[in-house]
This record gives sequence, C-alpha cells and structure tokens, in this order.
Amino acid sequence: MTAIVTDAHYRMSVSLIRDLFDRGVRVAACEKASIEAPVGFASRGAAQCVRLPDEEYESALLALCREMLEIEGEKPVLLPVGAKTLAMVSRSRDAFSAVAGLCAATPSQLALFNDKAAVSALAKTLGVPVPESFERQPEEADEPFFSRVPLPCAVKPHCGESFGLTASQRYRICRTKDELRAAFHHFKALTNEDPIVQEYLPGAAYGCSILAKDGAVYRSLCHRRVREYPVSGGPSSCCESISRSDLLAFSEALVRKTGFTGPAMFEFKCAADGSPRLLEVNPRVWGTFPLTRAAKTDFAYSWFCLAAGLPLPEEVPAQHVKMAYYPADFAAGLGYLKAGQPGRFFAAAADFLNPRVKNGIADPKDPAPARVYFRNLFHRGGHK
Repeated sequence: MTAIVTDAHYRMSVSLIRDLFDRGVRVAACEKASIEAPVGFASRGAAQCVRLPDEEYESALLALCREMLEIEGEKPVLLPVGAKTLAMVSRSRDAFSAVAGLCAATPSQLALFNDKAAVSALAKTLGVPVPESFERQPEEADEPFFSRVPLPCAVKPHCGESFGLTASQRYRICRTKDELRAAFHHFKALTNEDPIVQEYLPGAAYGCSILAKDGAVYRSLCHRRVREYPVSGGPSSCCESISRSDLLAFSEALVRKTGFTGPAMFEFKCAADGSPRLLEVNPRVWGTFPLTRAAKTDFAYSWFCLAAGLPLPEEVPAQHVKMAYYPADFAAGLGYLKAGQPGRFFAAAADFLNPRVKNGIADPKDPAPARVYFRNLFHRGGHK
C-alpha cells in the first residue's frame, strides 16, 4: 500500500516519510510544481516524487490517487500535511474518500479549531482553563477600552493563518498602551474585525499532540518548549518530550466534544503560578511533529493505519528526548544573549554539543534532506 505525503517542502513531511519508510510503507512524496527543491524529495524514503500543477492542484491530486488505486488495486493513503491542502481535502472529502484512505478533520472541525475565540468559548464550557480575555463592547470607543485592558497583554487575530501570517506574526505582546493601540488597529485592519485581547502569561509553554478518530484519542505526546525563535515568542527552536496528564485530559475533552479526526496539537501557556491555560489548537501536522519520531513513537504509522483501516500497532511509551532545529536554535541562543539572558545562550550551546539532543531535520541514515534544507534556508532566508 502507498502513502501519499503532500507538501513535501515542509520539514514535518520528512519525518513522516522517514517513519513510514522504516515501517515498510511505500511513500509517494507530493508537491506543487512551483515549489523549488522540496526537502522531502531528497529523502531516501520517498519511492516516488510527484509534481502537481498549481492551477489544477485538487484535480491533479485526485487523479494521482485514482491512478494509484487502478495500478495497485487498493486505495492509497492520503496524508495532507499543509494547512491549505488539508482544507482542500476536507472540503472535497467525499471525492477523495472514494479514491484514497483518509483520517482528516471535517470542514466544521477545522473552522472551529482554527478560530481562537471559538476554541476559548468551547473550552470554558468543558472546564478547560483559558487566558482571561477582554472584549470591546458594541458601543465602546477604542480609547476607553484600551485604558481598561491590564498590561502587559497579548493581541492576536481569530485565525491568523488564514491571512498568510507566520507563527511569529500571529500575535503581539503589548507592554504599553501605545503598543496595544498599534497592535489592535494592525490586526483589525488586516482581518476587518476586532482582534482577541488576552492576559499575558509569563510562564512556560507546552504542547499536547494527539492523533484521533471520531473523537477518540489513539496517540498522544506532550512537550515543553525549551527555546523559541524569535525569542519574544516565536515557534519552538528546541523542545523536549514530557509527561503531562493534565494537558492530555484537557485536550481529550475537546476532541471528544467535537468528534475530532486527524492529528492536532494543543498549545498551552502557564500563568505566573504555573497553572496552564489553553491558547489555541493546530488541527493539522504541527511544526514540532518530528519530535514524535525523535521520541520513538509511532504517530506517523498510526495515522497511516487509521486512514487505511488497518489495526494499530501496540503502543510503545514515548522516550524522553530533547530536539532542536538548526540554525534556528543558534539564532535563539544569540537572541537570548542580546536580551540579557546569557544562561539560555550557554544552554543552547551545550545542547548543540550534546549528542543526545536530537536534530529536527538531520539524520545520518538519511542525510540528503538536511543538505537541501540548509541550502534552501541560505537561498530563501526563512524557516519551513
């Protein structure tokens, strides 16, 4: 049976491809024609690399699934990695389900989990703690509202990803009234609605990753964010697997209530007293997904099995492991040094020299994707 892994330019896709290859699954890595040098195409685990036209992407992906069904006599498994591909597959799930195995969220589930305000409202009804929010009343002017919001605070759009914002662009931490005013008007102009204004949480950041089908959680892995880049609250540059039954219980409550299907990651941030608050949900493959491989879980293969209707393997407890992305973690270390936190700089340097700290993209058994990844970073100046 073949697994079609889409959006092969993402580093998360490489982890999927490697895990499935290790399990003996034939992998077809798929990417749009306009994307140069997808890292997933370089993996030894990709038995087939397929370019699809940007303009007819949906019909071409359907045709690819149909062709594999006709050749192999069984449906391939379609694993959509990118948010846009997942949304497309979800909207046309009947058509794709006819020619491929799927374990993916419905459009209503994606709409709910992608809306931070809707997630917060649902979480409250389920007893899941969330940050305190501050809303401008219908007849309330901006300035009186800004004056009653306690500082510092966080300002974010309801769904920043739908406007093409990167992780670090989807929120602003405001420590002055002028910063609050600027952030509020920035996001309102972008989205044409009042953004979310919440209390600032100074504590540690955590994630609870799950794999679910019809509201039942089959796999889970929690992690702690060790460092981030940019250091003001960007994506993880280093994280470590941990055990947090409370975060899992909170995540499971939302999964059960919504009947969610597919992979997702629930993000939490702690208050000053260490108590967690649910920030948002990423209802798709998330940036630190390679940690599931580093911790020697079977997330990728279990997703494949749920989509294919195959029995799941016996679950193996996750190993405690720390994982870093380079060069992002180098930049994070320098960022902490400039911010007056030399201890975190030296911790980043020590982790780089520690052979037990896993690399999020490099693998000595499959070295080519890392070479392509670093070359792409040099040419494009970004992190995928």
